[in-house]
Amino acid sequence: MTFSVAMPGTIDNELSRHLLRADGQEDVCLATYATSTGSTRTTALVNAALLPERGERAVHGNASFTGDYFVRAAAQAASRGRGVVALHSHPGSRGWQLMSRPDHDAERSYAHLVQQVTGKPLVGMTLAGNGDWSCRVWDAAGVPTHGESVRVVGDHFRVTWNDQLRPAPKINGRQDRTVSAWGEETHASLVRTRVLVVGVGSVGLDVGLRLAATGLVQVGVMDFDSVEIVNLDRLVGATATDVRLARSKVEVARRLMVRAATATNPQIVELDASICDPAGLAAALDYDIVISCVDRPWPRGVLNTLAYADLIPVIDGGIGIDTFDDGTMRNATWRTHVLLPGQPCLCCNRQLDAGEIQTDKLGLLDDPAYMSGAGPEALPKRQNVAALAAGVSASILAQFVSLTVAPSGFGVPGPLSYALSIHTLDHLHFPMKKGCAFEAAVAAGDDRLVLTGEHAAARHIQAGRRAQQARPVTRLRRALSRGAQRYY
Repeated sequence: MTFSVAMPGTIDNELSRHLLRADGQEDVCLATYATSTGSTRTTALVNAALLPERGERAVHGNASFTGDYFVRAAAQAASRGRGVVALHSHPGSRGWQLMSRPDHDAERSYAHLVQQVTGKPLVGMTLAGNGDWSCRVWDAAGVPTHGESVRVVGDHFRVTWNDQLRPAPKINGRQDRTVSAWGEETHASLVRTRVLVVGVGSVGLDVGLRLAATGLVQVGVMDFDSVEIVNLDRLVGATATDVRLARSKVEVARRLMVRAATATNPQIVELDASICDPAGLAAALDYDIVISCVDRPWPRGVLNTLAYADLIPVIDGGIGIDTFDDGTMRNATWRTHVLLPGQPCLCCNRQLDAGEIQTDKLGLLDDPAYMSGAGPEALPKRQNVAALAAGVSASILAQFVSLTVAPSGFGVPGPLSYALSIHTLDHLHFPMKKGCAFEAAVAAGDDRLVLTGEHAAARHIQAGRRAQQARPVTRLRRALSRGAQRYY
């Protein structure tokens, strides 16, 4: 398992104000964290600062903790099922920091105590003078392991990378114009960001292709669906042969993304899974940013949860097309928004009815008898055409660049809505609602609201695809396709 740390922007601001002193001296403090456990990565989510009280630390050029301070923090963390973070500053430095011998000895001296009281390992962090963070986690034997990154999740998503574990990829000639848009330093951080696209229909496939072309090294695509003949007017690059060979959408997406990728060694990961399954959620927790291109209430509810509980920003978007009674188009509206602490969740911005999550989970949205009574307004909006899907993907990608690059220092703009008929882009303003279960669970990690479960519809589709692929004619066609090393 790899290790990383993430924190909300508000916590970063509070800790930075304390640790980066006006007099230039080092300082120390403690905090608590919750654990977010993915398939291959564990993340410590810093969720509360425990600033020192009088007499609990000494500042003398360097700075030191007292035992009483650690005992207080460990007891408070244990009462909430949390772990302890020990933080100190290196005011004159920048970038990922290694530990000096005094730093090492100070953290090690308290690691066993913290583990005994809280049941969780001590996490150590260092703040450089320019705002860069570094992190490590201590095992029971008193040995530290450095993390691969520290992520600050706010309207501008900032990452400090451990160059020893996650070195910056070399820029190649295919990326020169991309780099010229935002500079080498920003590009080096951007392309190391792991991004997962959930749902690779018309919008998700286009987004995935453009992320690969931008030079991102690790992009995952998650979908359990198969390519069908009705998809071919929207899945640009998919073919009738993909339908005949019973290919999954993620298989086709990966093929096309590998061709579009500009990274020297791209890692395009296909995840034939549902985000609603526990295994699908665990896989998503290995990523830094998730792009949601799904339209069902249940998967959107799961993604809404991890955006806040696991501090993984979710960029969500979709389109609705309205027609007159005679079938002609009245309007098309697409919405995009970024879900993260400080921004309204899907329920608060009126893009998700929480009551429909359980309805969808029970399979009732696919039950004709139930839907005849519920009415058509309860159905997911599935209308989409290739000519308009590009507008949604463009808005999602613009939100992605705002989040990660922050042109002119401006991060995400909040929810956006574009009305095609009157050609108007609106900034939508939704208040953060008191009592919202999603927004109240910021940095809860593994204590998140549990919405996952057995996704029967996904299992049915996957089983049907396997059965079709097992037919002799389909198997022969797939073998010939692989042998010729070409896709049609």
